[in-house]
Amino acid sequence: LQARPPYRPGELLEAVPGMIVTQHSGEGKANQYFLRGFNLDHGTDFAITVDGMPVNQRTHAHGQGYADLNFVIPELVSRLDYRKGPYFADEGDFSSAGAAHLRLPDRLERNTALLSAGSFGYRRGLLAGSPAAERGNWLYALDYLQNDGPWQRPDDLRRLSGVLRYAHGTPGHGWSVTAMAYRNRWSATDQIPRRAVASGALDRFGTLDPSDGGRSSRYSLSGQWRHPTEWGFAQANAYVIASRLNLYSNFTYFLDDPVAGDQFEQSDRRMTTGGNFAHTFVGALGKRSMENTLGLQLRSDRIRVGLFGTRERDRLGTVRDDRVIETSTGVYLHNRVEWTDWLRTTAGLRGDQFIGRVTSDNADNSGRAAGYKSSPKAGIVLGPWGATELFANWGRGFHSNDARGATITVDPKVPATAVARVPLLVASRGEEIGVRTQTAAWNASIALFRLDFDSELVFVGDAGTTEASRPSRRDGVELTVRYQPTTWFALDFEWAETRARFKDADAAGNRIPGAPNRVVTAGVTVPSLGDWYGTLQLRHFGPRPLNEDASVQSRSSTLLSGKIGYRVRKGLRLQLDGFNLANAKVSQIDYFYASRLRSEAAGVSDVHFHPVEPRSARVALIADF
Repeated sequence: LQARPPYRPGELLEAVPGMIVTQHSGEGKANQYFLRGFNLDHGTDFAITVDGMPVNQRTHAHGQGYADLNFVIPELVSRLDYRKGPYFADEGDFSSAGAAHLRLPDRLERNTALLSAGSFGYRRGLLAGSPAAERGNWLYALDYLQNDGPWQRPDDLRRLSGVLRYAHGTPGHGWSVTAMAYRNRWSATDQIPRRAVASGALDRFGTLDPSDGGRSSRYSLSGQWRHPTEWGFAQANAYVIASRLNLYSNFTYFLDDPVAGDQFEQSDRRMTTGGNFAHTFVGALGKRSMENTLGLQLRSDRIRVGLFGTRERDRLGTVRDDRVIETSTGVYLHNRVEWTDWLRTTAGLRGDQFIGRVTSDNADNSGRAAGYKSSPKAGIVLGPWGATELFANWGRGFHSNDARGATITVDPKVPATAVARVPLLVASRGEEIGVRTQTAAWNASIALFRLDFDSELVFVGDAGTTEASRPSRRDGVELTVRYQPTTWFALDFEWAETRARFKDADAAGNRIPGAPNRVVTAGVTVPSLGDWYGTLQLRHFGPRPLNEDASVQSRSSTLLSGKIGYRVRKGLRLQLDGFNLANAKVSQIDYFYASRLRSEAAGVSDVHFHPVEPRSARVALIADF
């Protein structure tokens, strides 16, 4: 993780093989994620936690599953555990494509101070340390960042993050309490129409609404507890998170309102509380080892969510304003048995109950919605024979829909128009087979997978949200290879190919807009060569269909980034990070929808893109003490 040069905190997730992390707006907004043929939007169908706290937000103003990782301080992430597919009983909502769990350490090996400066007004300072206490350890960190980016309207990003933790005991037998705080404000250059750039009316890094942007905050208090028992071991965590987002966007410019423009504000204010408890019973089945884990997961969100028409961030009117209480209870049982030296199995069963209560400014859209899903799982591993084993997994999963969509009856923009409701929970089914091998130098795997959804969540460009759509299927193959012949040199390579289609018949076509068909990444890392260290990372993001008949396609992109560092003396390093080293003029993301420029008489369907930032560099002086 520390070897990779992340342009933004969310790019830590690109350590997950086949994962692409992009951005289509200002740096204060949640990233765009892609994995296994999914355009995951801002987190739908990929569950993310930080120290057991959920990052994905339900019934969110800017899209279901919104997962903003900007509060994370990259240097504090000590571990990333990832999974793919709905095969794990302890993974619930949003985890059908996969899940990632970022973990912070109870203590740092050394205190760190960092000062960094770079292209486009980038400035950053970090101070982190772990002073010893009488019976435990403290961990603290304070991180400040400002950045303008290459945009004609500077991002004017100002971000402040802080962490304070007290930990007692050991990772297997102890507890910790952690407080986190984060505030951010920014201006944004959203995606722009290709026709305006081609005509010369708009610069590639220009904007059509310089008042776009936003502000966000997140404050949390969490605790973790781990304890061995007579029968195995138990662990629990609890959390309370207060978060807020005010996001101003204009994707269609003057399509709906030729006078005031189409800017809108999405407001989200919530308190999230919850906790998880699991006990693993370690025993035997005959003479063979067996583990059974029983778990309970609770979560409640109290939300005030609104959509407002705005002009230069001033509210002109209310589209809808809602108060939502959404609760969930998840119970699971996971079993693992080692039947022979070459056969082991896993089996699991999960049950989830969701309840949503919506109080809307339009009583016709108020109501109560509930949903229950039972999700069985199973897996088998054959081997190892030598250093190689075969595996197969099958499972059912789900994602939740926006609770407002489960109680809606009329269009909030046109109250006389009836709107169909969507189910609160939507089922998924997956299976995969593969082979993996591991030696002292090699670690390689290849997997074939299939994933079906009863309803796809797709991005709607003119609304800036996700909507429930048609049933879908994805078939794919993934290859991951890591080779480290010595302690000072390592290679990694990942290749994923996916076929994504809607399953039902429709004259519009069966292609899923935004679904990636190919991802290739490769890297060379030198952890230590004398006083030098460095890495070089290549990322290829294949073309995607932008409409359902694939008559409009995005272009592929290939980016090269790297890091090189030198240990000036003990405890002092000089480091240089470089991004888009080949200065490729490609897109972070592309959409196809109708918009209207001020000079146009009507809307025009066009590709709207957010460009990759040009070649840039950041230099850092890092003191470890």
